[in-house]
Amino acid sequence: MRNFFQRLWRAITFPFRLIFNIFASPFRGVARFTHFLNSEPEERPIGEVFVDLATNSSARQMLWEQVEILRAHILRALIALSLAVIGAFWLAEPLMEYMAKPVGGLTALQAIGPTESIGVFMKVALLSGIAIAMPYIVFEIWLFAAPGLHAHEKKIGLFGIPLAALFFVLGMVFTFYVLLPPAIAFLKNFTSITQTWTAKEYFALVTNLMLWIGLFFEFPLVIYILTAIGIVQPQFLAEQWRIAIVIIAIIAAAVTPTVDPVNQGLVMLPMILLYFISIGLSYLAHAGRGKPKAKAEAAETETG
Repeated sequence: MRNFFQRLWRAITFPFRLIFNIFASPFRGVARFTHFLNSEPEERPIGEVFVDLATNSSARQMLWEQVEILRAHILRALIALSLAVIGAFWLAEPLMEYMAKPVGGLTALQAIGPTESIGVFMKVALLSGIAIAMPYIVFEIWLFAAPGLHAHEKKIGLFGIPLAALFFVLGMVFTFYVLLPPAIAFLKNFTSITQTWTAKEYFALVTNLMLWIGLFFEFPLVIYILTAIGIVQPQFLAEQWRIAIVIIAIIAAAVTPTVDPVNQGLVMLPMILLYFISIGLSYLAHAGRGKPKAKAEAAETETG
């Protein structure tokens, strides 16, 4: 009889409990996320971790579990990118028209192969999808790394997610409005030969430049976050600036669409500027990282 009344009570109160759980779930989610942000990881020396991996089968099992977790994050990021690319199909053709303005519009370009226009369409949609999905892709990276970070490091990384998307878009805007016009002018006027450009080659040039320069614009943010969590030291970046410029020159030569030093310089200058900005941000992050340590040491001294 008691079970009957319990089942009857559950049936009567089910709609109310359902409504309560629906309204309460966002607050519970916020509470769990806040607890996750403020939780601290277990401190273990890296040498001890490697010893456990070599001798402890349960540690190896945990490593494979982390690999599975990483695979799940990558899969979700790829699904988000796929959805963003599909959503960008509605924007691709207007973007193609706008991106072709430096050469006189789409009518100034030719498609030689029967699938060339489809390939160009997909390139532009893919680039647009990457820009749209960038916040979520960075969020998945942060979500994988966050359990091993301290509370202030998690918050710094979380704050950097919208900035990552902004910097990527800024890099693409810089490429299109600053870098591309002189490069196109140089290519057009290098000789007096009449030129008829194909859509495939032109959009490959534009999308590759916008993608790589957009990724280069992420460098200051990445350096700031890596310094904030203690992986990168600003002194090292400042001491190795000569080597960094040589590496930048090599990268610029590989990315630049032309072989002339003018356009290569146009690629190098913002990259060098971004490197020195990264050094300044690294010093700021290093100083900010020292404050919690100083407070902790002061608290321990007072307690002692």
